[in-house]
Amino acid sequence: MVMVLFTIHCSLFTVSCGLRKQTTADTETQSAIGPAFNADSAFLFCQQQCDFGPRTMNSQAHDLCEQWIINKFKGYGMTVIPQKCELKGYDGTTLHSTNIIASYKPDLKDRILLCAHWDCRPWADNDPDEANWHKPVLAANDAASGVAVMLEIARLISEELRTKSSWTSQAAKPSDDYTETTDTSQQSNHNSSLLTLNSSFGIDFICFDAEDYGFPQWETTDDPGNTWALGAQYWAANPHVSGYKARYGILLDMVGGQGAQFYQEIMSKHYAKHIVDKVWQAASIVGYGSSFPMTEGGQITDDHIPVNTVANIPCIDIIPYYPNCEQSTFGPTWHTLNDDMAHLDKNTLLAVGQTIIQVLFSEK
Repeated sequence: MVMVLFTIHCSLFTVSCGLRKQTTADTETQSAIGPAFNADSAFLFCQQQCDFGPRTMNSQAHDLCEQWIINKFKGYGMTVIPQKCELKGYDGTTLHSTNIIASYKPDLKDRILLCAHWDCRPWADNDPDEANWHKPVLAANDAASGVAVMLEIARLISEELRTKSSWTSQAAKPSDDYTETTDTSQQSNHNSSLLTLNSSFGIDFICFDAEDYGFPQWETTDDPGNTWALGAQYWAANPHVSGYKARYGILLDMVGGQGAQFYQEIMSKHYAKHIVDKVWQAASIVGYGSSFPMTEGGQITDDHIPVNTVANIPCIDIIPYYPNCEQSTFGPTWHTLNDDMAHLDKNTLLAVGQTIIQVLFSEK
């Protein structure tokens, strides 16, 4: 995740250890729709990415994970375009990058964009132990979680394509290679009635590369330049389809952390307030309003910025904000060696995943 300039526009409160469901009077009359997001499956997708090791730029782990992501999306019936590009890091290093674009119904002009970055921070430069600053981050949360949520959504869509019938309201089964007993306490218990994805639009899942090769904290400069979100910058200026447009975009960044809450990011509200309203309302409808407080958080430089400013697609950032965390307002594991599987929370994956399902399946 990128460096930020935080502007606090909210009252501070203590982040709870768990995510609690909350339903307001305004949303009680609205129905939760769509399939049940499976947090166990998403958690497994995080683990499988981390099994490659840190997916840092120009590494073997990066190349192997790239092919794995491509194969997973293809296995779920998506059309996949690997967008290869040579980018320059802040230090002049050539970064052999791949933006992975996986498309559902690619022939349709009307589209919705989901995105996340998949590369890892090469340096744990926010670790409390300075001796770890030059070690790579495993990035279970700050990379793998966003990709995992998108993969689980793609898997659920593929189930609809295979069955050609309505979803059931029971918890969806986990991914095919998941072998442990499903912990149903981690699944949504929402009641579904309208369950079929609208056939009038397509969905693009974009895994942006080279997001986290930004200027490290140990370097000193008055102008670090635009060194973050390099893959998103490239895609925004060179979309995989000429003249590409989408109704809107949703960026998923660090969506699996323990005790995470997702405040309304300031630049998201500036560029796409109507999408912020749509997503936060969806969270309330499916019972995760406490995970998505109706309060502003920080002002963040992330992949959604070039999507908004260069591609001209209204795009928001779902990203955690920890106002009382001394280590970082992104949470205690951000850019540290503790960003590992032991610090992920299935409840967080579920809150975000079910919210996105609600948004997609309620779209007209």
